Amino acid sequence: MDIKNAQEVVDKWINNHGVRYFNELTNMAQLTEEVGEVARIIARRYGEQSEKPSDKDKDLGEELADVLFVVLCLANQTGVNLQEAFDKKLDLKTSRDHDRHHNNQKLK
Repeated sequence: MDIKNAQEVVDKWINNHGVRYFNELTNMAQLTEEVGEVARIIARRYGEQSEKPSDKDKDLGEELADVLFVVLCLANQTGVNLQEAFDKKLDLKTSRDHDRHHNNQKLK
């Protein structure tokens, strides 16, 4: 599924199951909360913090999917074509960063 289709799937889900989109500020708060949950898993599982027993069953993929869902909601409700924006950003990063990363001694 490409991003355009994902936006359409989320929009259909919202209309069929979610009644309506939360407003943009509520969704921004939701996004912050979901990113925090991802950060907690990463910090404890891959970072130096110890993982609590209650964190061991947390699914990183599920939390990343929550982040993606809210991002798609925000794109839909603000009229952003995320596929177009992502493609444009990837082109920019490709032209801007190719040599920069290949020449970065820290990455060798």
